[in-house]
Amino acid sequence: MTLSPPLTSQSDPPLPPWESLPTMYDLPSENPEEPGLPDEFHFLQPLLLYLTFQPINWLPELVYSAADLNLYYDLEHPLWYKRPDWFGVVGVSRLYKGHDLRLSYVTWQEPVNPFVVVELLSPGTEDEDLGNKQSQKDKPPTKWEVYERILRIPYYIVFSRYTNELRAFHLVGGHYEPMNLIDGLLPMPELGLSLGLWQGSFRGISKLWLRWFTLDGELIPEPTEEVAAAMEATAAAKERAIVAEQEATQAQRKAEILAQRLRQLGVNPDELDY
Repeated sequence: MTLSPPLTSQSDPPLPPWESLPTMYDLPSENPEEPGLPDEFHFLQPLLLYLTFQPINWLPELVYSAADLNLYYDLEHPLWYKRPDWFGVVGVSRLYKGHDLRLSYVTWQEPVNPFVVVELLSPGTEDEDLGNKQSQKDKPPTKWEVYERILRIPYYIVFSRYTNELRAFHLVGGHYEPMNLIDGLLPMPELGLSLGLWQGSFRGISKLWLRWFTLDGELIPEPTEEVAAAMEATAAAKERAIVAEQEATQAQRKAEILAQRLRQLGVNPDELDY
């Protein structure tokens, strides 16, 4: 009897699944209308921006920021929305109408539009994020058109973790103009903040991150950094107290030795006029 050859060829010996099956780099987004690949970076990077967005020119209760939240922008097309990777707003209550967490940001129900938007580049979204894609008739406008022409958001930031390239645009005369880094930072004086790149560890991941600084270039600490700084300060204070106590003990011991020698010489140290 003649055996038929196998329908698919295999290596000898067969490759293990982790070498023969698709990897995380091969699998596209399950939603064809969302070509960007959701990944862990798209969670951690917006979280760092959220934690360090502390405009010094505004009360904390009038500062709001969000990540991956629907942003509705057209009353005539109320179902049209964009979903920025992160955006920040000033001059609006942290809670919707002062009492509720937001389900989305509906611009015609809010007193102000976002002040700054950050998009994290993915291979499938680069053309739209950078304004290289034109909107189609009877279709929603592109992100660039919404941010620049409809919502007129003052600052638009685009960051690629693949190339570590940071590009920024400032609304000038109704159009986005490229911003230049000043000492490695993008100053936003209206907020009292700067945005820039930082090489460091966040949530145990060491890489280049986008985060907020003061206008003078000092890091805005996130909560775990504040705790670490407080612990370091406490430890330093304890160390100084121990050193001071040791020095005081040594000084007292020296005084006792000196008093003992004076008594051996027939001098009562208690009767000396210092």
